[in-house]
Amino acid sequence: MKVNNSIHTIPNLSVNENKKNAEDVVSTQAVNENTAGSTVHISSSATNFQAINTSAEMGSVVDMERVQEIKQAISDGVFKVNPEVVTDRLIEAAKELISTKEGRS
Repeated sequence: MKVNNSIHTIPNLSVNENKKNAEDVVSTQAVNENTAGSTVHISSSATNFQAINTSAEMGSVVDMERVQEIKQAISDGVFKVNPEVVTDRLIEAAKELISTKEGRS
């Protein structure tokens, strides 16, 4: 099996950038709350930033050590794919997607 280097990397998320964005949202809320008769709406992007910030504070989302182990195994040609596990996880992912679409999550 030949391995090419066509995998695209995702730029690293900076915890500090996410904290700054979340702090900006909070600062904006504070300013808006001080304005009489104003209504504050938090955008979905701000909510996503807050979720990313919370995840980053709780720990890394990706185990980079495990990623490196897998990359090395692929490069060495010793990485084994268990088709039963792949199938089971694909079916579970499909079930989750279907239940989410149907509103049963």
